[in-house]
Order: sequence, then structure tokens, then C-alpha cells
Amino acid sequence: MTAAPAGLADALLASASDAIIATDRDGLVTFWNPGAVRIFGFSSDDAMGQPLDFIIPENLRARHWAGYRHTMATGESRYGEGDLLSVPALTKSGQRISVEFTIVMVRDQRGLPDGTVAVLRDVTRNFTEKLALRREVAELRRPTSNT
Repeated sequence: MTAAPAGLADALLASASDAIIATDRDGLVTFWNPGAVRIFGFSSDDAMGQPLDFIIPENLRARHWAGYRHTMATGESRYGEGDLLSVPALTKSGQRISVEFTIVMVRDQRGLPDGTVAVLRDVTRNFTEKLALRREVAELRRPTSNT
């Protein structure tokens, strides 16, 4: 394996297209890149050191934290490495958006869970278009009455 070019990691992390968010073992934000600022509207100063609740819709928080605590305690996740996950999220303005993301666990020197890194993409437009198409297809398949 060859070494990555100098600056590659910094260039990827500073990418303005996708959100890259890291959290520590307690679920507090430890990294928030410009893509996260663009997608969610919260500055890095707003996000750093905060639990992820500010981007998780209230009705999904309990489930998120139960899963997060389980993963940090056991080192096991119900999601496979590389799985593409789709969830709703919140922006600073309170708008609900759709995001797809992959997540990897960060481990300490002993191999124990120490946090996560997620790469997220706003797919709201695609989600909305697919939903509209499904509705159209359902409408077209609905039997018409001849009365």
C-alpha cells in the first residue's frame, strides 16, 4: 500500500460537499466540517462539544441514543460496514431534511469503541421526487369507476 499524498486527509475533511461529523464515546461532536455547516446550517462553534440532538428529530432521539449507547458498550452495531442509511434530520432553521449516510466506528488503541465518524449527504430533493413518483404510480394503478 502506498502512502496518501500529503494534504489528502485535510482536503477530504474540508470538503464542502458532504457533511463529515465525528463524535466521541459519549456522542458529543468532535469534528464538524464545512459540508456539515452547508447542509445543517450550524457553525462548527455551534456544533462542537454538543450531543447530536440538534440534528436528530425529537421523535427519533430515544432510539438513536439507545443504539449509540449499545454500540459504544458492546462494539457491535446493527449496521454493517458500508451500509448506506437513510434518515430524517433537522437543520438550524428547523426544516426537516432527508440524509443518507455511512458510519464507521472509531476505536481506541485497545480496540474498544471510542466514537464514530459519519459521512452524510442531503438527499431531500431525490426523496421528494421519488415520493411524488410513487404517488403518481399509485394513482395510475387505482381502478377507475365508469359511473
